[in-house]
Amino acid sequence: ARVLEIAKRLSLQAARGETVEEEGCERHREPLKVFCKDDEAFICMVCRESRAHRSHTMLPVQDAVQEYKEQIQAHLQALKEERDKLLGFREVEMRRSW
Repeated sequence: ARVLEIAKRLSLQAARGETVEEEGCERHREPLKVFCKDDEAFICMVCRESRAHRSHTMLPVQDAVQEYKEQIQAHLQALKEERDKLLGFREVEMRRSW
């Protein structure tokens, strides 16, 4: 959800022609370079070394984005297939009612 929220915000800013500023850690004012899979959040390198995240599974931001992008595309494909199936059922019912 957080990844989608950031992607939407960046897309809107780019569409309006605004400069897209890199988000930073609110606590340390550092760039968000790591994705904590356990907390599903982007974090900075300082937060990564903190006790709160030290034992968590981490990914570089680019890898996390790619992973979630693939998941979203797979879900989208499944939804499209389901929609096509439902539209087929609807068409059969409409023909039968005629």
